[in-house]
Amino acid sequence: MTLLTLGINHRTASLDMREAVSFSPEQLEQAYADLITLAGVDEAVIVSTCNRTELYLGAESVSEAAVAQVIEWWASYHNIAVQSLADCIYQFSAEQAARHLMRVSCGLDSMVLGEPQILGQVKSGYQSAQRYAALGSTLDALFQFAFATAKQVRTDTGIGENPVSVAYAAVSLAGRIFDNLARSRALLIGAGETIELVARHLKEAGIQGIIIANRTQSRAETLAAEVGGVAIGLEEVPQALSCADVVISSTASPLPVLGKGAVESALRVRRHRPIFMVDIAVPRDIEPEVGDLDDIFLYSVDDLNDIIEESLRGREAAAAEADTIIQARVDEWRRKRRERGAGELIRRHRRQAEGLRQAAEAHAIAQLERGEDPHEVVRRLSNQLTNKLLHGTTARLRKASGENRQDIVDAAAALLLDGESETQHNSRPHQPETPASDSVSASESRQVH
Repeated sequence: MTLLTLGINHRTASLDMREAVSFSPEQLEQAYADLITLAGVDEAVIVSTCNRTELYLGAESVSEAAVAQVIEWWASYHNIAVQSLADCIYQFSAEQAARHLMRVSCGLDSMVLGEPQILGQVKSGYQSAQRYAALGSTLDALFQFAFATAKQVRTDTGIGENPVSVAYAAVSLAGRIFDNLARSRALLIGAGETIELVARHLKEAGIQGIIIANRTQSRAETLAAEVGGVAIGLEEVPQALSCADVVISSTASPLPVLGKGAVESALRVRRHRPIFMVDIAVPRDIEPEVGDLDDIFLYSVDDLNDIIEESLRGREAAAAEADTIIQARVDEWRRKRRERGAGELIRRHRRQAEGLRQAAEAHAIAQLERGEDPHEVVRRLSNQLTNKLLHGTTARLRKASGENRQDIVDAAAALLLDGESETQHNSRPHQPETPASDSVSASESRQVH
């Protein structure tokens, strides 16, 4: 099974493109059903966040035709031009795909270096693949390796020490717009992990009040209780806007939850006191036209880059340490994968040996039932079985040696000879080779079979 990764992220695609090709939770069941029916695709995991959408595939091959077919399906699923998507895609296979997933899981490929939220998002993609029966043994092993690697990097490096995230960047920007957040009120739309972080950062910054709006009000109430805020339903957002100085939104809605008309009404009530807005969602929660209004300062996730860059400097050394850990983990994954790759050969070899053993055992039992001397039966059994097990290997080694295939001879020495036993053998006086040691007599061969 070959690993293949196809993806776009904040470096290769615009926000509009990332919005267009992302997968909402409601789309995943059908997307997985379609994806694993493509020729050569046996298993899949989709990781879709505001800054990236990636397809991790276990495929029979990574031919250009197979890659083109997946890209064509992806574009068709979202009703966009194939070439528009193809121009933004990066591609990794085998070891490079494994390294990329580990770097993503550790936050080394994020807009915010080392941000911890991505690991939860990768785990969510993994769990969705499990839920919709798209996860196979190849990707399962890879993702488990990635999760363990992320844990080690968090433990052994300082990659997560500085509070750098999209949520932190949004709150930092709010602090620059307003001289004193303690006199401001915030309206947070959504109740997911990003909004939870925003709420906690705002509380730490001493903001005067927090209103949390969510489609499921019970979730909003839980978060509001943690930060001393107030919970409302999404339908109450237009009314709450009039008392909000800061609005930060991050929902999973496929359509905007805040339009230009509602904001215009709120501004009139506020007598045009400014509102700072950050739309962290992909697809966007706030209509882009809202940014055209006077007294509105609207920022998207792409606008947070400058703030994020300022906070990255303390993590660069830790990122280098993390890359060293990741390389070691990639090497370990590659070794274990090769070990698993030998499994089928080992099983075939064991079946062959088991067939010989069963035949020899049956013949020996038949001799005992005829009343033959048990000691003689056991002696013949051990001799016949040893000769039969070694005959094919010995003949092929002689042939390889005669053809000057030293690579085969050397490999056989490494595989077949026990070091301690060979040392003991070399310490004993040399004895002439018994002709029967590498062949089976005609009568013995007939008896075994």
